[in-house]
Amino acid sequence: MEEITIKKNKVPAIGLGTWLLSGDECVKCVEHALGLGYRHIDTAQIYENEKQIGKAIKKSSVSRGEIFLVDKISTSNFSYDDAIKSTEESLDNFQTDYVDLLLMHWPNNSVPLEETLDAMNELKESGKAKNIGLSNFPPSLMLKAAEKIKIFCNQIEYHPYLSQDTLIRQSKRMKYIITAYCPIAKGRVLKDGNIREIADRYEKSPVQITLRWLFQQGVATIPKSADFDHMKENIEIFDFELSRDDMKIISSLEMDLHLDPVSYLASD
Repeated sequence: MEEITIKKNKVPAIGLGTWLLSGDECVKCVEHALGLGYRHIDTAQIYENEKQIGKAIKKSSVSRGEIFLVDKISTSNFSYDDAIKSTEESLDNFQTDYVDLLLMHWPNNSVPLEETLDAMNELKESGKAKNIGLSNFPPSLMLKAAEKIKIFCNQIEYHPYLSQDTLIRQSKRMKYIITAYCPIAKGRVLKDGNIREIADRYEKSPVQITLRWLFQQGVATIPKSADFDHMKENIEIFDFELSRDDMKIISSLEMDLHLDPVSYLASD
């Protein structure tokens, strides 16, 4: 699996998003993804599937040290004590001593940002979170957070119909990684004539073209899929390269389309 690297920060370029995956389906999907070569698994406390992901990791033939496991603290757990306690409960659910990346799920003005960040620093110092970062945070809050923590990542909605140029430029300056959720715009790229035309020329699918467009920008992606064929397709993007003109065509499709209402928070 190729990696996204900024300075010393590294993350597998394609991960498995697990939103809406639950029960035995979640266990089977995560175990299958690991068997295909995925090494980046993303979840959140509010997804309520941490136990299933932990079970899948235990059942797989992949050692824990090879897996980049991401979890997100719910806004309801942003107080110092709750952030510590809920993360420790998450670790119990995963049956692991640490997560590789711990994020604040989205901004929440009801708890001072510094309080949550202090708790995350404590979790990092104790080894329970190898890296820490944010999700759905706008540039101004990223700057504020950087005063308290070493930011590894900002996870945001990003696809051809939603520009994130400001955050991407900031990530290069501040040396943090961008991870895109909803990268194929909930399937909209499949029907896009421009992307389909490019896909036909490269003999790839519209999804593969879109994921490659993100990868060539230095962006990690976490497409969610419960379909085993789609999982395989999603990681087969490293044997071709989009031309500069094709990259521009895809970028020109931007229309400020937010598919996740929370993603508006990532705009100053």
